[in-house]
Amino acid sequence: MDAKTPAIPPTSVDATHPYPKRWTALMVMMLANFMNLLDVTIVNVALPSLQSELGATSSQIEWVVAGYVLVFALGLLPFGRLGDVRGKKQVFIAGVAAFSLASLLCGLAPDIGWLVVARLLQGMGAAVMTPQVLAIAQMMFPPKERAAAFSLFGLSAGLASVSGPILGGWLIALNLFDLGWRPIFLINIPVGIITILLGWRLIPALAPKPGLKNDFGGIALAALTIFCVIFPLIEGRGFGWPAWCFVMLAMALPFGIAFGFWERRQHDRKAPELLPVALMKNRNYVIGSLMTATFFSTLPGFFLIFAMFLQQGYGLTPLQSGLTTVPFSVGIFVASLISGRLGSIAPRVRVIVGVVMVVIGMGLLRMEIQTVGENIDRMALLPWFLLSGLGMGIAIAPMFQLVLAGVPPQDAGGGSGALQAIQQVGSALGIAIVSEIFFSDLARNAAAGMSGKQVYAEGLSLGLIYNFVAYALVLIAVLSMRTVTPGSEKLERPLPIE
Repeated sequence: MDAKTPAIPPTSVDATHPYPKRWTALMVMMLANFMNLLDVTIVNVALPSLQSELGATSSQIEWVVAGYVLVFALGLLPFGRLGDVRGKKQVFIAGVAAFSLASLLCGLAPDIGWLVVARLLQGMGAAVMTPQVLAIAQMMFPPKERAAAFSLFGLSAGLASVSGPILGGWLIALNLFDLGWRPIFLINIPVGIITILLGWRLIPALAPKPGLKNDFGGIALAALTIFCVIFPLIEGRGFGWPAWCFVMLAMALPFGIAFGFWERRQHDRKAPELLPVALMKNRNYVIGSLMTATFFSTLPGFFLIFAMFLQQGYGLTPLQSGLTTVPFSVGIFVASLISGRLGSIAPRVRVIVGVVMVVIGMGLLRMEIQTVGENIDRMALLPWFLLSGLGMGIAIAPMFQLVLAGVPPQDAGGGSGALQAIQQVGSALGIAIVSEIFFSDLARNAAAGMSGKQVYAEGLSLGLIYNFVAYALVLIAVLSMRTVTPGSEKLERPLPIE
């Protein structure tokens, strides 16, 4: 245990004697959290440069993004439990160290295979450190200060989404020491070192619970289920869709069923459960989780193919590409600032209004793309990105609130963690589906003799159709969810978005 930081009991904070360095410790943890959030957005603008310099295929580029998200999603729950067992501070520091080392490996990557593996390790490091941030913050602050502390997570997410594309484009444009895209990863190293040094000194040591265990069987079955879906969707096109791709997709169903039976067995034996059976029996939670996964499956894939459209199709620089999408991030940031004033409006209504705004914004954006000629007017896209971002920001918090409203207090922590993991799985799935649509259409139209810029515009327009289908399913899910008992929506605070 660290002699310089007092231990805090693992249950709750004494409101009369809260941890004195809690705000500075929170800032240190927010630095690591910001680094993770920034890395998600900063990579998109670099993808065309990565593909060109490393000679990567379209599927390999997809793995750079989807692999990170997938490992991150699979690691959130088990590594969150590891923090309970081994000590949250120690696991947090280890996660930051692993993330920083993986960032170094990304920056040194000599080929695309190396980069993909390094990104998988980076996703694992993020999964190790991220659950500890929320858990430590929950224990450091007395109840009356938690609202203010947790509001900073939303602010951090908004700042990361705004600054990521700009910083990524700027670093590539600077071409420091002729390194090209590599500084977008190397910048994490000094940030990680500072976080480790300050974190070891300032973050309190929380008493571990060594009696807890992980559900390794559930982890393995969940990983197999997701892998059988994601892998063929990303690699199928490159192999010409052989029979094994369809066999893998079909195998996802029995693995998923086996996961359900395994969790029930764990429940009956009172053993650790990756996804508690009580949550799987909760109708609103199941529908809401699928809704959340679908909702968050739309954006990562879209921004991946939009970067390709701007840079490879229309020759924009990474910085110009990043600046083009900033209005979307600004919209989310503004919506997060005003979300507190919308609290009197029912969560269901706010989700519907937000999703409709996104549909209108993306629909008008698609119309603009379909009419683009030899030159693209980026200013014409600004209002539609802003409208879509505002809608997304309005919908996010009440969506989590709606899903968790009927979850009993004893399951609230597990429900929140599982929902975050499901959200990330949806992101990985969306990257695979949208990229498959885009790159397949690109190859088909190029083979038909269509001109370069038109090929990219057509591929982007087709890829956006997935988003509209997904948003329609979200609206159906929202309307099908049961109304909860008044006041029960306060059982759990919505989590910040990764």
